Amino acid sequence: MIHPTAIIDSSAKIANNVHVGAYSIIGPDVEVDEGSWIGPHVVIQGPTRIGRDNKIYQFASIGEVSQDKKYTGLKTYLEMGDRNVIREFCTFNRGTDEVRITKIGHDNHFMAYVHIAHDCIVGNHTIFANNASLAGHVTVEDHVVLSGFAGVFQFCRVGAYSFATANSVIIKDVPPFVKVSGYYAKPYGLNTIGLQRHGFATDVMRQLRQAYRIIYRSGLTIGKAIEELQKIATPEVLRMMQFIESSNAGIVR
Repeated sequence: MIHPTAIIDSSAKIANNVHVGAYSIIGPDVEVDEGSWIGPHVVIQGPTRIGRDNKIYQFASIGEVSQDKKYTGLKTYLEMGDRNVIREFCTFNRGTDEVRITKIGHDNHFMAYVHIAHDCIVGNHTIFANNASLAGHVTVEDHVVLSGFAGVFQFCRVGAYSFATANSVIIKDVPPFVKVSGYYAKPYGLNTIGLQRHGFATDVMRQLRQAYRIIYRSGLTIGKAIEELQKIATPEVLRMMQFIESSNAGIVR
């Protein structure tokens, strides 16, 4: 299942049923688990670990060195989970030093030209549309959707089940369940359609709408808004509250 024109370093660990397409290059210290499919003209550098049943299309670059100017040539890492789809011309970089790591979870869909920079953490079940990009040290939680050409500034976090419209430029943290749009991104209500698609109950939706009004429409400071959110205290609202409390960059306003 390895094309004769592919070049694979002797130290790479490739499972028996992995497909490697024509002219692809797999460098040293790369591990690819069972069932993964690597198309033609893909370059994977290590140390990189790729899990099971991933599909990587032509001209993708996975595990290349960090583009951070502080990178000094240390041995750095990229880890990818299972069942991810990586389309054409995507670029995923390794971490900047031996402590930090670039980590991709499971069941994510990355459309063409997506860029994941050094030291980023991406959760599970996310969708990155064409040309969506993360700067360094970004965290994207589970079930996030970044539309085409959306970009996230370094050190920002994007909360679970949130949605960014096309061309959004995110320079502050996006709380869970929120929809943002614009340059710079501003909140535009809950990600209602996404929450409905994921089966959130009517009562939960009502509580999240109440929480959104407290955060964004009550005129309260963040501290006072947190006090009001504590009175609701459902798991989803507590998740929003804890995300906001732990924000270093501040949240989109």
